[in-house]
Amino acid sequence: MSQKMTRRRLLLGGAATAAVALVKSSFGKMVQTGIPETAFDPTKQVGPLPGVLGTRSPFEHPQRKPSLTSSQTPLQDLYGMITPSDLHFERHHAGVPAIDPNSYELMIHGMVDRPTVFSLADLKRFPSVSRICFIECSGNFRKPDKESITPQDICGLTSQSEWTGVMLSTLFREVGVNPKATWFLAEGSDAAVMTRSIPVSKGWEDAMIVYAQNGEAIRPQQGYPARLLLPGWEGNTSVKWIRRIELSDGPFMTREETSKYTEPVKDGKIRQFSFTMDARSIITYPAYPAQLEKGWVEIRGLAWSGRGKIRQVEVSTDAGKTWNAARLQEPVLDKAHTYFRYLWQWNGDTTAIMSRAIDETGYVQPGLQELIAARGIGTGYHLNPVTAWLIKRDGQVVYSPEKWK
Repeated sequence: MSQKMTRRRLLLGGAATAAVALVKSSFGKMVQTGIPETAFDPTKQVGPLPGVLGTRSPFEHPQRKPSLTSSQTPLQDLYGMITPSDLHFERHHAGVPAIDPNSYELMIHGMVDRPTVFSLADLKRFPSVSRICFIECSGNFRKPDKESITPQDICGLTSQSEWTGVMLSTLFREVGVNPKATWFLAEGSDAAVMTRSIPVSKGWEDAMIVYAQNGEAIRPQQGYPARLLLPGWEGNTSVKWIRRIELSDGPFMTREETSKYTEPVKDGKIRQFSFTMDARSIITYPAYPAQLEKGWVEIRGLAWSGRGKIRQVEVSTDAGKTWNAARLQEPVLDKAHTYFRYLWQWNGDTTAIMSRAIDETGYVQPGLQELIAARGIGTGYHLNPVTAWLIKRDGQVVYSPEKWK
């Protein structure tokens, strides 16, 4: 009998279990996967049965990048405006506390008519609200100076979720805030006892006490069982594991707003209480370590602003000489990540691509030299410069660092 190997024999025979599969990619190339070819025929075996928790495909491996104080979201691995809860960036000052929700309490006191201690169950009895918005660390840019870094490395300290909880204004009405109160202290339950002074006007405007994230209880790393949420403001003000709010007629000048989270600017001055996160954008594809081929490329990325909605994102494919409007993915929400796309035909020449965001107030994301001219080079907070990716003739995409001068 002939031992000639046919496709049918390869698929059905025992040798197939040891075969290395070659599959055609979406670009027409044959790719060696290292996985037995029978694994590509799901009709030949029963898959896993229903379980108690869903899992990602074993072919997908998005991961945060951790340090001693934070972990960055893999922006280049995401496809929309919502960050999966387990990939939401982390930033904390003394680790993640373990808090029993049954013993959790939030005290609101100070310049109020009725000082009150709320349990988690009490908070959940108030009318609830859900909103989608981003949170961003004010230090979400650390002057990268090499080509081999990703969007995650550049500005991975921002993420977006659907948050659910009670409006802080509802609790303010419940306790009867004194009209002369202009500031409140937000205090966390972590070992650092993180505290920030917040204008009462923000509490009345859109602040929330949130206990759920993306449809489930908020994750411990994000403040379980409850956190303060201040949409559009620097992330450290959205105090996690919140346990106390004290109303006052002035700021409290805490450690975190005197020794930290202040910004040196030009002429020896210091900027304090710069709460709002400025408009920003980042191209997440193509970005390092992508490898391009000549032809059509969909440039895509994220844009956001703490001042409101993104009105427009412009993309340059010629190192900033000309700019063209990108397409914004609806819905465009207030103080939220907005996904943008721009279709471009690459001709194989070396070039740089970049994006800049424009929000509904007319604010235009600045270049790095504009920021330096306005503030000097001493600040490490609230840096939102236009970011460029260099595309080399061989199709390699790398970060294009800009000199500080």
